[in-house]
Amino acid sequence: MRDELGDLLLHLAFQIVIAEERSQFNAEVVTRTLEEKMWRRHPTLFGETRGSGGGGDHQGWELAKRREPRAGGKRGTLAGLPPTLPPLLMAYRLQERAAGIGFDWPDAKGPMEKVKEETAELEREQGAGRREQVEEEIGDLLFATVNLARKLGIEAGQALERANLKFMARFEKVEKLAEARGLEMGRASLEQLDKLWDEVKQRR
Repeated sequence: MRDELGDLLLHLAFQIVIAEERSQFNAEVVTRTLEEKMWRRHPTLFGETRGSGGGGDHQGWELAKRREPRAGGKRGTLAGLPPTLPPLLMAYRLQERAAGIGFDWPDAKGPMEKVKEETAELEREQGAGRREQVEEEIGDLLFATVNLARKLGIEAGQALERANLKFMARFEKVEKLAEARGLEMGRASLEQLDKLWDEVKQRR
C-alpha cells in the first residue's frame, strides 16, 4: 500500500505541474479549494458551524453537496455514481445517497419488515409462474437485504463473501465425510447429504 500511495501522490503532483504550466491553477489553489469545500460540507470537523453544511452527519454532508453550484446546472441526488459499480455496491451507494437527504428508516426495523414484504411478494409471483416478475421480485429482495445490512452497519458484499467461504468450507467437509462413509456424492440422496450437512454444522 505504501508504494501505491506513493504512485498516487506522484500522479497528483504531475497533474498539478501540468496545470501550473498551463496557468490554470497551482497546489495552493487546490489545497484552498479543498479546505473551503470541507468547511461548507462538514464544518463540525473543525469544531464550528461555519458554512452551510449543517450538522455533523452524512445527511448534512449530502444536503450541503446539493446546495453547491455545479457546472451544467443542478444534478439529482443519485447522479454521478459510476455505472460500472458492482450491483451490491451500487445498491448500497444508492441507498446511502437517498439516506443523505433524509429518505431513510430511523432504524433497522423498517428494512427488516421490507425484507419480509419482498419475500412474500416473491412467493406470490413464484406461485404464479411468471418468470419476469419473479426476477423483478428477487431484485427487490436483494435490494432490500442490502438496505437492511446497511442499517445494521454490515457491508453486504463482505457478508456475502464470508457466507461463500463458509459454504465452501462446509461442503468440502461434507465431501470428505461422504467419502469416509462410502457415499458417492453424485449418487447420494438429498436426504443423505442433508444429514451430512447437519452433522458438519454441529461440529463447528
